[in-house]
Amino acid sequence: MGDSRIASNKILKDNEDILSIQQKVIYFLLSIIFAFGLTYALSNPDLGQDQIYVLFLLFLSIGLWITEAVPPFAVGLFIVGFLIFALGSHYQEVDPENASSYVMKYMQTWSNSVIWLMLGGFFMAEGMRVVGLDKTLFKVSISKFGTQPRYVLLGIMLVTAIFSMIMSNTATTAMMIAAVIPFLDTLKKGSPFSKALLIGIPASASLGGMGTIIGSPPNAIAIEALNTHGIQFGFLEWMMVGFPIAVVMVLAFWIFLISKYVPKLSTIDLSFLDNLDQKSSSPVFKIKKRLVSAILLLTLILWLTGNLHGIPASIVSFLPIILLTMFGIVSGEEVRKLPWDTLMLVAGGLSLGLAIKETGLADYYVSLLKGFDINFYVMMILFSVMTVTFSNFMSNTATATILIPIAIILASQNALILPLVISLSASAALFLPISTPPNAIAFSTGRIDQKDFMSGGFVAAILAPIVIIIGVMTFINLYY
Repeated sequence: MGDSRIASNKILKDNEDILSIQQKVIYFLLSIIFAFGLTYALSNPDLGQDQIYVLFLLFLSIGLWITEAVPPFAVGLFIVGFLIFALGSHYQEVDPENASSYVMKYMQTWSNSVIWLMLGGFFMAEGMRVVGLDKTLFKVSISKFGTQPRYVLLGIMLVTAIFSMIMSNTATTAMMIAAVIPFLDTLKKGSPFSKALLIGIPASASLGGMGTIIGSPPNAIAIEALNTHGIQFGFLEWMMVGFPIAVVMVLAFWIFLISKYVPKLSTIDLSFLDNLDQKSSSPVFKIKKRLVSAILLLTLILWLTGNLHGIPASIVSFLPIILLTMFGIVSGEEVRKLPWDTLMLVAGGLSLGLAIKETGLADYYVSLLKGFDINFYVMMILFSVMTVTFSNFMSNTATATILIPIAIILASQNALILPLVISLSASAALFLPISTPPNAIAFSTGRIDQKDFMSGGFVAAILAPIVIIIGVMTFINLYY
C-alpha cells in the first residue's frame, strides 16, 4: 500500500513538472510574439537598426519578467548577451573599426560601481550571520520594547527595517521569521497576532530597503542613472531622503496592523529569545564577532562621511569584502552562497538602461511625449503609481530599469526627482505573495493566506506615492 502511494506521488510530481515546463514554454513564445508585435507597432523609418533591436529587447524582457517564463536573473544574462551579439553585428557593418568599443560598455556593467556597492553589502550581511551578530542585535533590540503585543510588533518591524537597510531584504525576512517561529508555535493557528507578524516582517523588510543605497537594487539603479547624467548623489544624501520615508512607511504600516489585528493578549512571552544567539563562546569566535562589529561600524562611518573624505561608496565596499575574507570570517563556501543571481539581474538591468540611453531610443520617444504639456506633479504621481503597480506583478528591479531611463530624460530639467520617486516606490509593492521575495517567504510558512497580504498591499499602494512624493520634495526644497 505504501509503495503504491509513493509511486502515485512520484507520477503526480512528474506530471506537475511537465505541466510547469509546458506552461513556461507557452509563456516564452507569447513573450516573443508580444515583443515582435509591439516592436512592429511602434517602429518607424526614423528609428535605426540598433534602436529597433533595443526596442525589441525591452519588450521581450518585460514579457519574460512578467510571466517568469525564465528566472529573472536569467533575463539579466540574456540582456547582456543579446546586446553584445545583436548590436555587435550591427556595428560591425556600420563601423567595423570601433564595433567592439560600442558593445564593450554593456559587458562592463559587471564591474559597475553599483555592483560592488551591493556586493559589499552582501559580504557584511554574511559576516553578521556567520558570527551570529544579526541574532544578537535582534535579541537586544526586541528586549527593549516591553511585552505588550503592539510594542513587540513595533520592535520586530523596526529591527527588520533597520537590518534590511544593510542586508538583503530576502535574507532579513528569512532571518526574522526563523527567529519568531518558536513564538508563533505557541499561538493558535491563524491567530491575529501571528498574521500581524507574518505580514509585518516582510513589509518592513521591503519598506526598510528604501533607507540606504544598498537596501534595494532599484536604489542602486537610480544612483547609477543619476551618475550617468552627471548628478552626484552619495550614501549620506540617499539616507537623508530615504531613511525618513522608510520610517514613516513602517510606522504607518504598523498602525494599520494593530488596528486590523488587535491581539487579545495583554502581554507576550518573550522566552523564545533565549533560544537565539547560541553560537560558540570560544575566544576565537568572540574575536571574530568583535572584528565583524568593527568592520561593520567602520564601513558605515566611511559610507556616511563620503563628502568629507571623498572616497566613493563603491570603493569603501571593498573594505568588508577584503577584510572579512582575509580574516577567514567569510569562507569560500559562504562566498558561493551569496545572492549572485541578484547581481546578474542588476547588471542586466543596467545594460538595458544604458542601451536605451546610448542608442537614443529614450530620447526619440521622449521627444514625442514632450509635445504634451504634463504637469510635473502629475508626472510624479503617475510614475509612482505605475512603479508600485508594475512591481506587484514583476521584479521591482526590472520595473526600475524600464521606467528610470525614460523618466530621467522626460524630466531633464529636474532629473533628480523622478528617479528617486520611482526607486523608492518600487519597494512598496506588497499586494501578493509573488510581489516580493519577503512576501513569498512569509507565505511559505503555511500560516498565512494570499488574501491576508491584499489589504496591507492596498494600504501601502495608496500611502507610498503620497509619503514618497512629499518626502522627496521636502528633501529637494531643503537641500537643493
